[in-house]
Amino acid sequence: MNPPTVLRRLLPHRAARARAAEDRLRLEHELAVSRQRLARWQQHADSYERQAVRTHQERAHLLAWLAALHPASAVLSPLDTEGTQRLCLVAGGWHLSWRVPPGDLALFTHVPSHPEHSAAHDATDLDDGPDQGSLIRRHTWLLACEATAHPGRAAAAPPAGP
Repeated sequence: MNPPTVLRRLLPHRAARARAAEDRLRLEHELAVSRQRLARWQQHADSYERQAVRTHQERAHLLAWLAALHPASAVLSPLDTEGTQRLCLVAGGWHLSWRVPPGDLALFTHVPSHPEHSAAHDATDLDDGPDQGSLIRRHTWLLACEATAHPGRAAAAPPAGP
């Protein structure tokens, strides 16, 4: 075998090995970058999950508070097919309701469970009227207007007893 033939046979193998080494380095770099991105997105996902849990807990506490503010109309409906109950109440003359998951029921021990009272809430079909969010915003606006129109009334102390 002459020397140029041997060189031609060796050079392509060296070039192929060099390309393979470059490809391996490039792939290792891409893998490292992908792992960094994954870790960053996992941190975002964990942060969003923690925020969602905090928001869910705050919602449950606010609903329990709202039920305490409306004791005359607040009731819990019986369990539905999904194992949740509904908090139903009347505010501003409107029937409002929210799902209460089983894990949050301990916050609602002050709310009675009356199937016959909650049936009136269930019969109210909010699909035919304004959505619940707009009802709440309207009622909040009316309460704010009343507080502005009568500022002393909200701050006045209750009359002293005999």
